[in-house]
Amino acid sequence: MTEPESPRRWIATLAFLLASVSLHAYPLDGAAKTGIRRLIGYRLAHEGKVKGGSKLLPGALLTSDQIVLWLQGANDSLDINAGTPHDPYLQSGLEKIFGGRDPSYAVALLDISDPRRPLYGSLRADQKLIPGSVGKLLVITGLFGALARAYPSSTEAREKVLRETIVTADGFIFRDGKTVPIYNEGDPAVGHRTFVLGDKFSLWEYADHMLSQSSNAAGSIVWKQTMLLRQFGTRYPLPKEEETAFLRNTPKPELSKLALESLEAPEVAAGLDPARFRLGTFFTRNASAAIPGTASYGCPSELLRWLVKMEQGKLVDAWSSLEIKKLLYFVRPRYRYASCPALNKAAVFFKSGSLFECSPGARCGQYKGDQMNLMHSVAVVESGKKVYLVAIMSNVLKINSAVEHQTIAGEIEKWIQARP
Repeated sequence: MTEPESPRRWIATLAFLLASVSLHAYPLDGAAKTGIRRLIGYRLAHEGKVKGGSKLLPGALLTSDQIVLWLQGANDSLDINAGTPHDPYLQSGLEKIFGGRDPSYAVALLDISDPRRPLYGSLRADQKLIPGSVGKLLVITGLFGALARAYPSSTEAREKVLRETIVTADGFIFRDGKTVPIYNEGDPAVGHRTFVLGDKFSLWEYADHMLSQSSNAAGSIVWKQTMLLRQFGTRYPLPKEEETAFLRNTPKPELSKLALESLEAPEVAAGLDPARFRLGTFFTRNASAAIPGTASYGCPSELLRWLVKMEQGKLVDAWSSLEIKKLLYFVRPRYRYASCPALNKAAVFFKSGSLFECSPGARCGQYKGDQMNLMHSVAVVESGKKVYLVAIMSNVLKINSAVEHQTIAGEIEKWIQARP
């Protein structure tokens, strides 16, 4: 497998390459705009022209102009709070679906098929759990918030920073066992491997790896770059030696404060509440040692509110909200909640998070922890004429929680579609 070549060289040849091929969907047709190289590899794998991939599901083949913000301009005043009425049909469905399941399940569901008449249901939606990788939603909000702060009147300048800022993987990537797709022009296959020191990707590619693959290494890299962008504005990106000196010479309490501020300032500006959804600790051990953190938590009602703000165009601004939604579009092999066969034809915008812990010597494993078995799913599902937002958090011990969330996805889809 070849190492990633320079993204600058790739970007220079990308427009020519794309001019000669037919494109199917965003984010696949976003390759020229973003410079995200894996999109070319995934498209070619989908067409059977290279190895290392698979046919994409029908729901993964939207065109770029089909990805829209459903509530923007249609229901800008919508919010979810303790006084939001519960729709009887949705509520009875949730009580039926979760009635026989573990009481750790917490869920918030909003049907926006008619944006002017949203329908809400929930169970234990204010129950807090460690968010795991769902916290990466706050990292991407922070990144786009820092871009808007540096370039408030130019989305073109923001795109240039995302596309042309090349970041070299450093010690912040350790330790992460998750793989990311690697593809360079002319490769016979899309490869998959963990990050290694010296890997070079654009900032947009790191953001894509963080969300589409849920790479913890990419999550830590993006969070650090968000801090630097917020701190230095249009001077970003810094020369490597200046970046190193800043991180080395700034007292750790100040770095910790900047890390939280980088995520929470745009969160608060969007009307969200850090007391209900917070990411306090980096995703990798080396990053956490360099920049100490604090507690992380989330609850389904606030995760649902994050989705509502995105659909309203209020995560930073409308441009940022739409770009974030595109980054969440699941154009890759699906897993967990999104892998439900009932959603094969649905467009799914998705982020999940899991964290499990096993007792010493216990016969348990991934998604089956006997001490802790967190599984969270956050999704926008566009299925036929139905559009709904869902946030589920759970901590059910000793079961395959990935399969359980997949099953629950099918039951929710069936109930939504069966509405009289």
